[in-house]
Amino acid sequence: MIVWRRWIFPLLLVIVLGASAAALVKIAFFPDSVESIVSPEAGITDPVVAVERGAVVNALTLSGNIARDEVIGVRGEINGTVLAVHVGEGAAVTAGQKLFTVRQDDPRKDIDILAPEAGDVSELALVKGQQTSVGTEIYNLTPARYHLLATVEPVQLYRLVNAPTEGTVTVTGGPAPFTCTGVRVQVSAEGTASVRCAIPKDQTVFAGLPATMDLALGQVEDALIVPVTAVEGGAGSGNVWVDAGDGAEPEKRAVTLGVNDGAMVEVTEGLAEGDSIRQFVPGFVAPVEEFCYEVSPGVEQCDSGMSW
Repeated sequence: MIVWRRWIFPLLLVIVLGASAAALVKIAFFPDSVESIVSPEAGITDPVVAVERGAVVNALTLSGNIARDEVIGVRGEINGTVLAVHVGEGAAVTAGQKLFTVRQDDPRKDIDILAPEAGDVSELALVKGQQTSVGTEIYNLTPARYHLLATVEPVQLYRLVNAPTEGTVTVTGGPAPFTCTGVRVQVSAEGTASVRCAIPKDQTVFAGLPATMDLALGQVEDALIVPVTAVEGGAGSGNVWVDAGDGAEPEKRAVTLGVNDGAMVEVTEGLAEGDSIRQFVPGFVAPVEEFCYEVSPGVEQCDSGMSW
C-alpha cells in the first residue's frame, strides 16, 4: 500500500493531468479543419415591372420672381421743331398723356406726341427749339406692366414642348391665385432656361416679389404607363427592354411616348398591358433606399448606396 500511495497514484495523476493539458492545447491551437462549400444559390437579377394601366398628370410648378417689363426706346415719327416739352425726367405718365408738341415742317402744323401706354419716361432727348426727325430716338418708356420670370432646369424643357399659353400664378403674401397669359419658354445664349408670362393689369404686384407658376401640361386616364427609369429617351420616343421571363437576354424595343409626369410616362405604341420590362435601362444606376439605425443612445447612422 505504501508503494501505491507514494509512487503509483501520483504517477497516474500526472499522466491524467498531462493528457488533459495536451487535449486542451490541441483544441485551442490545432482545430480540426472542416471544408465548407458555399454554393451561390441566388444570383443578381435586374428588377422587372409589368406594363399597367393608370393615369398620368403632367403638372409643373416653377418658382420665380415678379419683374417690371423691359424699357422701350421710342423713336420720332415727325420731322419738325419742338415747341414744348410737357414732362420731366422720370415722370410717371398715363396712356395718351401729352409728352411733346412738335411743329411739323410739311405740311406745316402742330402735333402733340402722346404716351403709347402708361409707364415711366426717361432719357428725354428733346428740348424746346430742337429739330427732330423721323427715326431719331426721343425718349425711353418703362411700361407699367409686370411679368413673372420663373427658372426651369434644362432637363425639364422637353416637358414644356407644346406648353399651354396660360398658367396660374401665386404671389407670396399677395392676392388670390390668378391666371397669367402669354406663357413662353426662353433659353439664353448661355443655356439658362426660363418661363415667362404676363401679369394682368388689374393685379397689384411689385417687382421682386417671389411667386410660383403652375402649368397644366397634359393629362391622360386609363393609359399604358411605365416608369421613366425603364425608358431610354423620353421626348416622344424611346426604347425599353422587354423581359420574356425565360432567362434569355431582354429584347430592346422602340416605343412611342405620350404624357410624362417625371416619374411615369404614357406609352402609346410598342407595348401591351401585362408585358414585363426591365425597371432600369441597362447601365442605369438605380438608387438604393437609405437604411438608418441607432449606434448609441441619441446617435443615428444612415447607410445608402447605388446599385447597378
